[in-house]
Formats: sequence, structure tokens, C-alpha cells
Amino acid sequence: MTTTTLAVLVPLLPFLGSAAGLLLGRTAPGFVRPLAVLPALAAAVLAVLVAVRQGGGTAIDAATRLTPTGSVPVDLALHIDGFAALVAVLVGGVATCVQIYSTGYLRHDPRYPSYAALVSLFTSAMLLVVYSGDLMVLLVGWEIMGICSYFLVGHYWETPEARAASLKAFLVTKLGDVPFLIGLFALAADAGTFRITGVLGAVASGGLDHPTLVALLLLAGVAGKSAQFPLHTWLPDAMAGPTPVSALIHAATMVAAGIYFTARLLPVFAASAAALTVLAVMAALTMTGSALAALAQDDIKRVLAYSTIGQLGYMAGALAVGDRAAAVFHLLTHGAFKALLFLAAGTVIHAAGTNSLTAMSRMSGLTRRVPDAYWTMTIGLLALAAIPPFAGFFSKEAVLVAAEHTATAGATGAAAGAPAAAGWIVLVAGLLAALLTAAYAIRLWLLAFRGRGAEAPDHGRQPVAMTTVLWVLAVPSLALGLAAPRLGDWFGGPSLMPTLTTAVLGTGLAVVGAAVTYATWHALVTKAARAAGTARAAAAAQARTAPSAPSAPPVPHVPHVAHPDADAGQVEAEALDLPHPAPDHDPDPGRTLLGPLYRPAVDGFRLDAAYRTLFVRPVLAAATLVRFLDREVVETYVSGAGSGAKGLGWLVRRAQTGNVQTYLGALLAGSVVLAIVAVALANAAAGA
Repeated sequence: MTTTTLAVLVPLLPFLGSAAGLLLGRTAPGFVRPLAVLPALAAAVLAVLVAVRQGGGTAIDAATRLTPTGSVPVDLALHIDGFAALVAVLVGGVATCVQIYSTGYLRHDPRYPSYAALVSLFTSAMLLVVYSGDLMVLLVGWEIMGICSYFLVGHYWETPEARAASLKAFLVTKLGDVPFLIGLFALAADAGTFRITGVLGAVASGGLDHPTLVALLLLAGVAGKSAQFPLHTWLPDAMAGPTPVSALIHAATMVAAGIYFTARLLPVFAASAAALTVLAVMAALTMTGSALAALAQDDIKRVLAYSTIGQLGYMAGALAVGDRAAAVFHLLTHGAFKALLFLAAGTVIHAAGTNSLTAMSRMSGLTRRVPDAYWTMTIGLLALAAIPPFAGFFSKEAVLVAAEHTATAGATGAAAGAPAAAGWIVLVAGLLAALLTAAYAIRLWLLAFRGRGAEAPDHGRQPVAMTTVLWVLAVPSLALGLAAPRLGDWFGGPSLMPTLTTAVLGTGLAVVGAAVTYATWHALVTKAARAAGTARAAAAAQARTAPSAPSAPPVPHVPHVAHPDADAGQVEAEALDLPHPAPDHDPDPGRTLLGPLYRPAVDGFRLDAAYRTLFVRPVLAAATLVRFLDREVVETYVSGAGSGAKGLGWLVRRAQTGNVQTYLGALLAGSVVLAIVAVALANAAAGA
């Protein structure tokens, strides 16, 4: 079987599995789980075979004319280079892990058949984006992912949070897709083709007439899909969906699509220094803002969501300095450890009965309840914090090395076309984000696994399907960075190995961030324990001196947790409706470290409120005005025309009496009137 045939089967198999799952979900429910897992697994295996055959060498191209358009043709084309081959392996591997994990996580969910089918369709759409050699075919996969995310984020549609989050995700991403579509048409008009190879050839020959305009239009779509400032606000709210969906969206689909698209068409963006500078500023704001917000979140999944936004900012920063190898390398490592973190978080939420870190900090024994999730999540957090030798260290250092090289070498270096200002912006923001990332990573670990209080509820052992997947993902989270020396050849770019300067700076800042956060937490815990001991001693002294009286039994502290005997998916759905406990008196290092920035950071720096003021309220006001004009003006004219015709009909009807004498009298009167008018007109004409 040829490599081209194998590549065609990679996105086709999950699509067929999705269609079969939807058709057989009700009539043959026993086939649903095999139809969910086996096509994804087969696609992952075939993607590995395609990657082995491609080998990082010459790109594989194949195309057939899809339809004549009369101007720019649309081709059903494949373009598989080293980037596409490895990203497809990531998508297939993560999708398989998510499908296997979901068989245990949502094992009693009545909507599991449609869920599994949508995950398969989601996977197929992303694989289509990865392998596509034509921009219009790529757009099909791009938009299918948007509609799949709408349904999957709203899986728990009974809760208002899920309904609002799915609608917000759809609308915000569509807000970016409108200029993105215009940019695609403008790019094809300049290049004369939708084929990616043709577009890149036109860029190389200077055939783009409006490179800055095209690049900025495309960046709007990338910002929406990959949750970059200012269109990132949908991603934290999308945590209302099931945790496996969050893992898929954050690790291998949807948000990865925008970064991959920019890497695939990087020469288009590099043709405009202004576009690269805009991308660098966007990445810097995304990195630092999301890290500050993550340090203040109480929902464990929202912490991970903001961390995804920040890591995507690193990838965008690498692209802004012209190094797509570093960007895609970080995309690969991030996909592994972020999928691990989300799936481990799902296990922790099930064990704790809540997604609140404050509630978890009031429990003890959580590490004994879920040892697999504890150890694997620790590995994932170390990779996220870029601690050597974990995978995140190597890929994040590759981004910092690229930024440093551009900042010091400018357009004369390897990243020709990238302005030195972009390099400095990305380098400074990347180092600051490294400090903050380690801080919120250890904060999450401390609050989730070093709590003190009542014992965490005992759910027994987690399903094997869930725990096995965690350890499978822990392997690349730990070891994928060791492939850095060979991945440079696959990407055809410079070495991806860290340099001494950036390694010392990045790791040093990460260690400082983690140490300061731990010291702050330890001081707060010690202070809280001392205050509690003083209060108990005062209460005991008062009890000895006061007259004896029957006292009411103490009211045990009950954490805000869901039903302890439910399945993981049901626990998560219940946890969405539970209020989070007030964290005012809990030892939260994030509150202390952020100080006056804490409240704004909790609310995402109130960007949603700003958007409601600037966009939502004016649109609603305009809609109210249009509705008023439609009801009071347009409908008045329409109703008036109908009422006039009705009144005229009423008058005519009154004249129809059925009396012959009346009709003859009216005829005679009419004749007399006509005669008088005729005589008057004749006299007037004679006088003239």
C-alpha cells in the first residue's frame, strides 16, 4: 500500500467510525465503544507508518481536481512534510488515549454514543487540517472542528454553564473566522491558487501584492482558534465540557490548529515584518496575562486552561521570531503533557468530588486515593514548569533560544525577516512566563495534594482504562525532549538543543518561582495552624472557667463535593453546579503573591466585562432598536395597508343590498352625475 493511500486512510477511518457510531448508537450499543476506539487506534498506527516512510525527507504531494470554480480551482490535495507527519502522530495518539479514557470516565453516560462519534469526527477534522495541501479543504476541517467543539463543550447541556460556554466558544471563534476566510480568498487571489505549495511558491517569488493585509486577516482566525489575546476568553469557559474533551481540545485539536496553520504558512507571515511584530506582541500579552490569571484560579481545570493559553503563546512567539521548528516541537511536547494533566485532573475531580482547589486543600489523603493520578500529574506539572529533564524543558528552551537568536542577530540571522524587536519581546515575556508557570504549577500541586482536613471520599480503584492511559502519556511527557537532536532534521531547521544562557535563565527563574510559591504556602499553612491552635486553647480555657452546661455536638466541616458514589462523568457534571467554598481564610499562595492583582486575575482581567460593554451591549441595543422599528413602523405600514383594504371592502359590502330598485336608483344617480360632469367639462372647454 502506497504512502499516499495510507495518508488518505488516516483521516478517513475516524470519519467512518463517527458515522457508524451515530448510526448504531441506539440499535447496537455494544458496538459503540469498539467503533470509538479502534478507528482512532488504527489512524494513529497508520500515522506512525506515514511518518516512518516520510522520514523527514522530501514532502509527499498528491492532488486531484475537486471541482472547477471558474477562477481559482479547488484540489483535493495532500502535502505531508516532517511537520505534518509528526503532528498527525500526536493527534492520532492523543485521540486514542482520550477515547480509551472516555470508556471508563463516561461508562454510564446515556449520551456516550453521540459523544464518542463527535470525538471521532473532531479527530478526523484535525487530521484533515494536518494533511491537507489545499486551503479550501483545510478550511472544511477547520470549520468542522468548530461545530464539534460546540456540541462537545455543551455535552452537559442541562447546566447553564455548559450551554453558555458552548455558545461562547462557537461565537468567539467565528468572530475570528470571518476575517480568516477573507484572508484566505485574498491570499488565493494574489497567489492564483489555493494549493499550499503554490502559495509558498508565490511568496518566494514575491507574488503577494498585499502581504501585511493578508497576514493580519489570517492572524485574526489564528487568534480565535488558538485562543490568543484578545480572542482567548472562550477557552477557560470551555472547561464546562467533559474532561476528556478538554484534553482533546487543548492537546491535539482545535487550539493546535491555529499554531499548525501559521507554521505551515510561515513564509506568508514572514513576508511582513509588521505582521510578525503584531504576532510577537500578541504572544507576549498572551503568555504573561494567562500565567497571572492561572495563578489566581480556584477551578483546577481553569488553571490548566489558562496554562494552555500561555503555552500556545510560547508557540506563537516562536513563530513570531521565524522558527517554526521550535513552535511545532513545543506543540508536540505540550500535547503530551497537557493531555496527561487534563486526564489526571479528571481522575482527581472524581476522587475529590469537586473541581475546587480550595475544597481539595481542605481534604487529606487524596494522594492515597488516586496514586496513579498523583504521580503522573506530578510528572505533567514538572514538564509544564520546564524542569529538566522533562519534555517541556527542551521545547520551551528551543523557543527561548530562537527568541534570543533573533533578538541578537536580527534579520541577518537564521530567522531572516523577523525583526529584532520581536525577538526581544518574546524573550522577555517568555522568561517572565517561565517564572509564573512554575509558580502556578506548584500552587496547583500543593493545594490539590497537600491538603489538610477531612479524609477525601473513597471511590475505590479507578477504572484500568483511565489509569493505564495516564502512564502511557507520562512516557512522552518525560522522555520526548530527548528526541530534540533528531527532530531538527525532521523540521529542516536549526538545532533544537538548549543553550547554556537560556537554560540557566529559564530554569533558574522556574526554580525561583516554585521556591517562592512553596515558601509562601508553607508560611501561610504554619500561620493558619498556629491560629487554629490558639483558638482551640482559648476555647478550652473558656470551657474550664465557664459553668458547665450541655454543649451541642460540633458540626463537622463538610466540603463542597459531589455525590461520592457516582461515576466520574456524573461527579464532574454535579461539580459544575456546586458553589466553590470561599477561599478567604485558606492558605492560598496565589492570593498573597498577586496582592492587588488577585481579583482582576480571577476574572481574567475583566476582558469579558469589557467585551460586554464594547460589543455585546451595543449589539443588543441595536437589536432592540431594530425590533422596535420592525414592530412599530414596518408592521404599522403593513397593518395599515391591510386595514385600509378591509375598510374599503366593508364599504363596498354595505352597498350590496340585493334590492333591484336600489341598484337602479344608484345607476340613475350615477348617470346624472356623469352627465353633469360631461356638460361642465364641455362648457369649460368652449369658454377656453
